[in-house]
Amino acid sequence: MQNQLEYNTHLDIKFDHFERIDIPQMVAENTHQWFNQTLTQVNESVVRLGIVEGEYHWHKHDNDDEFFFVLEGQLLIDLEDRTIELNPNQGVTISKGVLHRPRAPKKTVMLMVETSTIEPTGD
Repeated sequence: MQNQLEYNTHLDIKFDHFERIDIPQMVAENTHQWFNQTLTQVNESVVRLGIVEGEYHWHKHDNDDEFFFVLEGQLLIDLEDRTIELNPNQGVTISKGVLHRPRAPKKTVMLMVETSTIEPTGD
């Protein structure tokens, strides 16, 4: 799998409270191989949509946990000692300070929940 270095990350909040969020429509309109859009804010956290294929780089978040939940496709999260495989309707929380690398061998749609101050590319 080839490294994908062009990340399309949008940290602006796309939907206000009470606004309907249509994931299938966003997936259909997406033209990027590695896309990340903040959907909404919930208290001090945000929910983000990821539409990804390929490899992200190794990174960690010193002060923030991350939650990944796969809607479609497959997400592999490499850790230093193992790989976590997520298929549709499966999720995992990666603890702060843990070096990790998300990979998607095929087009994958996922939701991520993390603090609103997290730096998606790592610390």
